[in-house]
Amino acid sequence: MKNVRVVFMGTPEFSLKPLELLIKMCNVVLVVTKEDAYVGRKKILTSSPVATLATQNNIPVFKPHSIKKSYEEVIKYAPDIIITCAYGKIIPKILIDYPKYGCVNIHASLLPKYRGSAPIQWALINGEEETGITLMYMDEFMDTGDIIAKSICKIEDNDDIGTLHDKLSIMGTKLLEDNLNDIIMGKVKRIKQNDEEATLAPMITREMEELDFNLPVKSVYNKIRAFSPWPLTKTRIYDEEIKIIKAHYEIEKSEVNKLYITKSTLGIGCIDGIIYLDIIKPVGKKEMKIKDYLNGKNLNK
Repeated sequence: MKNVRVVFMGTPEFSLKPLELLIKMCNVVLVVTKEDAYVGRKKILTSSPVATLATQNNIPVFKPHSIKKSYEEVIKYAPDIIITCAYGKIIPKILIDYPKYGCVNIHASLLPKYRGSAPIQWALINGEEETGITLMYMDEFMDTGDIIAKSICKIEDNDDIGTLHDKLSIMGTKLLEDNLNDIIMGKVKRIKQNDEEATLAPMITREMEELDFNLPVKSVYNKIRAFSPWPLTKTRIYDEEIKIIKAHYEIEKSEVNKLYITKSTLGIGCIDGIIYLDIIKPVGKKEMKIKDYLNGKNLNK
């Protein structure tokens, strides 16, 4: 397959393993990724993880502001196939229709469930027991194309966005490896999606980081793990904003929004239980265990 010309489109760390696989198996002629972004407190202009990997392997990198207006640059590389994974932008139909082997996407859900940009987070928020990877042909709409193959992943109760992200990245790479030859050889049996079963996974916004304790305790816990280790949920303890990295919960009698504090534990009441904070990050400070946080407070006050 080394003679197959591949254009790969992706941006975050989730896309790295599929790109590494394609570099080994095919002739990756171009990597398309998002523009450099300012990262961290010092606002350092930083290339995407995918751009860095491509540069390390001497692969040309294209960072268009608008792929819809710049698609001709991709066509110049005459790809036999375009493979996308968490690229983050809508690809125009003229580009989807160009490669002779099609435009294939690695999507982190069991389509048609969780179409959109944040499928892993929403599977956790909604308390799903399983999720997975769908390998699919792209069309001009969002995650609606014909399915090539799926792989199922059980969601453990201690999974968070970090652990589930890593599991699914590995699974997506394996699913691509297992099916790429059939795609090239035209042996794929395309499966139409049932739009009536579709659900959406819209973008996560900063406004969603705030926790609401007027909910079942399991729902609050699910949201915490869906945002950890990034971008993290937050709440206020008296006048101090804190971000929650790790927590656990107990189903027990409680009062909504009441603090349950000992020398080493801090819990917050929900409608059917208490969410106990384990590791937190006060704004402007380093992350710390809740016991260390409480040691610096006047608990009598």
